[in-house]
Amino acid sequence: MSNSLFEQFQTTTAAAWKQKIQVDLKGADYNDTLLWKSDEGITVKPFYTKEDRKGTSSSEKEFNFNISQSIFINDPTIANTIATNALKKGANAIEFIATEKFNYQTVFNSIDLSKTLIYLRFQFLDTTFINEVHNYLDSENCYIQVDIINKLAGTGNWFENINNDFSNFKSIVNNCTNSIGIDSTLYQNAGATITQQLAYTLAHANEYLNHFEQDDISAKFHFTFAMGSNYFFEIAKLKAFKQLWELLLKEYNYSTDHVHIFAQPSLRNKTIYDYNTNMLRTTSECMSAILGGATTVNNLSYDAVYHKKNEFGERIARNQLLILQQESALESANTVVNGSYYIENLTHQFAEKALSIFKTIEQGGGFLKQLKDGKIQKKIEESATQEQEKFDNQEIVLLGTNKLSNQNDKMQEEIEFYPFVKTNIIKTLIPPIINKRLSENYESNRLKEEK
Repeated sequence: MSNSLFEQFQTTTAAAWKQKIQVDLKGADYNDTLLWKSDEGITVKPFYTKEDRKGTSSSEKEFNFNISQSIFINDPTIANTIATNALKKGANAIEFIATEKFNYQTVFNSIDLSKTLIYLRFQFLDTTFINEVHNYLDSENCYIQVDIINKLAGTGNWFENINNDFSNFKSIVNNCTNSIGIDSTLYQNAGATITQQLAYTLAHANEYLNHFEQDDISAKFHFTFAMGSNYFFEIAKLKAFKQLWELLLKEYNYSTDHVHIFAQPSLRNKTIYDYNTNMLRTTSECMSAILGGATTVNNLSYDAVYHKKNEFGERIARNQLLILQQESALESANTVVNGSYYIENLTHQFAEKALSIFKTIEQGGGFLKQLKDGKIQKKIEESATQEQEKFDNQEIVLLGTNKLSNQNDKMQEEIEFYPFVKTNIIKTLIPPIINKRLSENYESNRLKEEK
């Protein structure tokens, strides 16, 4: 008896499978009938074999992803209470978001930095204070996010001006570990395709690499990604980025054995009406992040687009991740999809197409130059418009919103803050990239009809 069950079966080639499918199609064309292309130009086939792997297998080691919760620092005492409570109930990472200086001794009181990852997202640029906070924490588990290029791209203006911002940023990078945080959520939430997100994130990071060209600061990078709803595509997105980042670092003669990724669900597809479906969307998106190899996953509460942060919503969001981690056997699942012909083929296609866009950006003067010329904004706007048209025509479906909506669902009294794009009439250096949810126009009209 054979030792291998598979030796009892005859090997079937991809060509043989395709021939059999062609016969079953009874004259219909295989390419026209069964192949489809995504908005990114990715070709998806009905079946895959080892011939589709393209040598993209990952050598990444297994690790357990971290569970994070975001907390705005309005009152330092309240922020600390929320953080310590979240850590007691399953989180092991906290993202603090600050709009102004705060009492950091109070915020970090009783938090064990040896067991907790701290992400500090500063929405202001104060070099002295940021360095002071970093020195106080004195921990390699602290990750600083003060992305001056993201500030320009998202608002159209620098904090002060290009020279002062880069000077202040350099001071922070020279003093602090883990101090170059690339926030790419802007691109996804504004409607960029996956290949655009990958290329723009890479080009965005390359601006910093160029600025610090004489120093190897590659170990100080960490990346934030927003995860969309195309489950397998989003898994491949993170895997493709890791390949692209390693490829870029090789050009600088740098190397890395791990790409630190902080991932969270997209805002693009979240809705006000039938809001419980947001839990299904975020669960899928968090799974993509986990399987794609995110270091830390920060879930979005089901009511995040219309409610202020609240204990119930944050508890549900945290528990979604705990269920995925501890009850769904995804504790160390970052390598589970390795060897999947489909995902490895997607990874290869995404990396290849994103690299092509990246090269075009660099040939055009780099990411900042392309932003100043409005070319990045134009490309994202074109993709967002195409996606919006598909939503309006129900080619993209958000259940409970543009299909199978409950007309008895009333939300006027539930909304605690303005959930739509705000128009601020201010002078900007460049046109900003605008985050916008797909369902905003629909929801705005429906809210008016409630009155």
